[in-house]
This record gives sequence, structure tokens and C-alpha cells, in this order.
Amino acid sequence: MSAHLQSIDISTPQAIGGSTDELARVFKALADPLRLDILRLLRAESFGVLELCRIVDVRQSALSHHLKILAQAGLVSTRREGNSIFYRRALLLSDDPLLAIKQSAFSALDQLPLRAELASGIQQIHDERSEQSLLFFERHAERFLEKQELVAEYVHYRDTLQDLLDGLKLPAQARVLEVGPGESPLLSELTSRFQHLTALDNSMEMLNRARNALAQRRDQADSAQPVTFIHGDTRATLAQGLRFDLLIYNMVLHHIPSPRETFQDCAQLLNDNGTLLLIDLSHHDQDWVRESCGDLWLGFTEQDLDAWAEEAGLDCGQRVYLGLRNGFQVQMRIFTRSH
Repeated sequence: MSAHLQSIDISTPQAIGGSTDELARVFKALADPLRLDILRLLRAESFGVLELCRIVDVRQSALSHHLKILAQAGLVSTRREGNSIFYRRALLLSDDPLLAIKQSAFSALDQLPLRAELASGIQQIHDERSEQSLLFFERHAERFLEKQELVAEYVHYRDTLQDLLDGLKLPAQARVLEVGPGESPLLSELTSRFQHLTALDNSMEMLNRARNALAQRRDQADSAQPVTFIHGDTRATLAQGLRFDLLIYNMVLHHIPSPRETFQDCAQLLNDNGTLLLIDLSHHDQDWVRESCGDLWLGFTEQDLDAWAEEAGLDCGQRVYLGLRNGFQVQMRIFTRSH
């Protein structure tokens, strides 16, 4: 890290702003290998305290002490997910007097490879989150659409979504993938627009329900195009060498163990100038949706989505926000893969 920090004149606090006390807090926070590991783990993902304890193999009381030091230095921030607290790297703002120091530290950390045991710990947490989500769908598939509509009923944002699709001006020959279509009418509506449509879901029960719901609606849409159904996640489509002009995630991202990895996969799945259309909830504090709807995440901030997209090499485009009467807010985001 020293090579990156040498380019910054820190001989006086005024050189970078801030006070000597603030400098001391930052350097103290960076002067511990465990705290550096924590910052690397939080590069573009958030973890709860107990999850971090398992990954770094440290008792909760000791880890909480380290997290407090990082927070006091402005290097990590917290986000409440219902009754749980998740930690992530702090968003560095342009008016932070110690911005240059923190950026240099993060940049140096990000160039170091993640140790195998830490990578294994992250993967285990992801696997457990995925298993939790799959178990929910296996148990509640029959009533999932009903439960989902307690939060955001498709009809309430359908017209806006259709307007966004119109605005993309994609030809009928475009290759389109909808991830996690479920029993929503959207998949059926897409068949009237596109000739090459694929539906992807890692829950076979939900994939079968999507297939059956589509078959029932086909009685009223004779001109609908055929759909290819794939059981698996985005890695399954990558393994098949598939590429698409449009990826659609309709109220799905909050069920996915690692949203950051999803953006990485999407960037690889998109053709040049391809589009990711994301419909999901803005961040909220209604924890009951975890048990009722199987949500792993309580929506997302636009800063989270922007950061994951930027890291994946996607450009942020149009964004629309729709407030619902039940207190939730739907956000629709467009991201593109530049040529």
C-alpha cells in the first residue's frame, strides 16, 4: 500500500484537509491486518456481523470492536436490513477532506488477491443464502405470486415498464432473457414483442409454474413466440455460451445471494450495446417480507446499483421511481454494455 500512498503529500493536515485526529483515526484503522481483510471483503458487497465472523473466524465481540474502529474512521458504513445490520465500505464523497487517503487505501487493497480461505468463506455464505431462497420457493411456490403482490403488484407498474421497453426500440429479432419470470404476465407479454426469448430460473418448481402460466395465456395469444426454458442461474447460461441483447430482472434481484456477482455475470451475458433492465424495490425497512416473500435483501439504494454496475463495466442509463400506496417504492433502472 505504501507505493500508492507515497504520491500524496501528508506532511501537514492541510495538504489533504482534515485534522490530525481524523488522520490518526484513518491510519489506526488501516494499521491492522484483520481490518484490512474486512475492507477487502466489503469491496462491493455487504455482510452481517455474524457472516463476517464466520468468514474471518473471529469472535463477535472482537469483530465488533474492529468494525467500530473502521466506522469511526469513515471507512465502513452500516445498512439496516430489518432487524439485522449489514456492513459495507463507506461511500467516498467528494467533500471528504481525507478522500485521497481513503481512495488510495482502497485502490491498494483491491490490487491484492483475496486469500483462498476468505474466498471460500464468501462462497459458503453465498451458497447458504441461495439455499435459503430456494427452500422458500419450494415451500411456497403455490402462493408466491399472491405473496409478492402484497408488496408490488405487477399491474401497478406495468404501463411504465412497457413504456421503457418501447423506448429501447429493440427489433423483434433481439435475443431476450428474463430471469426468474415466475407466474407474472410479463413473460407472456414479451412473447408478443420478441422472437428469441429465454426464461431462466434456478428453482425447477418456479420454472414449471412459469411454463404452465405461459401455456394458459397462449390460448389468448395465438401469435406468441416460443420460449426456451433453462433451469439454473446466470452461470448456466454463461456455460452454454449464450449472449443476449436484453436481460430483464423483474422483482428478482432481492432474492439473489450476491447482487454484485449478478451484475458481473450480466456484463458477460450482454452483447455489445446490450441492455440490462432491472425492476426492483428501493431500500426499505419492512422486515416482514423476509419471511412472507423470501426476500434476502430489503431493496437497494441507487448508490449500490450504480457501484455494482460501474464495477461490471455497465453504463447507468434511465431511471424511474414509482411510489406505492403501501409504502414501498419500485425503481426501474436501465444499464447498458458499451461497445
